[in-house]
Amino acid sequence: MKNILELDSISKIYHDPKTETLALKDISFSVADGELLSIIGPSGCGKSTLLSIISGLVAPSSGEVRVLRENAALGYMLQQDHLFGWRTIFQNACLGLEIQKKKTPENLAHVHELLERYGLGDFKNSKPSQLSGGMRQRAALIRTLAVKPDILLLDEPFSALDYQTRLRVSAEIAEIIRQEKKTAVFVTHDISEAVAVSDRVAVLTKRPATLASIHEIKLSPGSAREAPEFRLFFNAIWKELGVNE
Repeated sequence: MKNILELDSISKIYHDPKTETLALKDISFSVADGELLSIIGPSGCGKSTLLSIISGLVAPSSGEVRVLRENAALGYMLQQDHLFGWRTIFQNACLGLEIQKKKTPENLAHVHELLERYGLGDFKNSKPSQLSGGMRQRAALIRTLAVKPDILLLDEPFSALDYQTRLRVSAEIAEIIRQEKKTAVFVTHDISEAVAVSDRVAVLTKRPATLASIHEIKLSPGSAREAPEFRLFFNAIWKELGVNE
């Protein structure tokens, strides 16, 4: 597969009146078209900062992010679903289209199709408070998919869910991303989650974060947790993070 995204020697320094803090140091990797790559590392190492640099919300102090497809669009999914309580699920799913002034009949039909395809068709006129946490996350993903991004950036989108719901929803979201043939970069602090849903896992060190390794996960996404190799990947990444902390 061809690369759609490349990071070349990304570093980030934060300045205040008295000191400067090196948060990210010389991080380079690529993401292939259609790949789901997870970024994992110790708490506070700069995972979310790196995702913000990829999105263009934060400028790197040095280095370059290259999107290799012309006019490729990025979609961002945050830790909280940020659904507006006074809007219906359909209205929430159309929010990005409204902001981008793309509420065409074709795009609105696409939102209806996504809601039906992923089990929310019967809830499109419901309010967010009437949905479970997992359903709300699906609605938030559909809101992101509605603007037809080429690359999805997900910043710990399941962290607010309880453990059992998180297991189910992370698998559901990963399956939707694959069905929609999207490229995704996914920040998480959960090793098992990263191994279960990803094609590759990038491991960062403690701050200043550098790239420790990238693990290619050759497991079937639907049954990864049951595979004998799952624990091997888990233990290898756990040892790296244990050394780094």
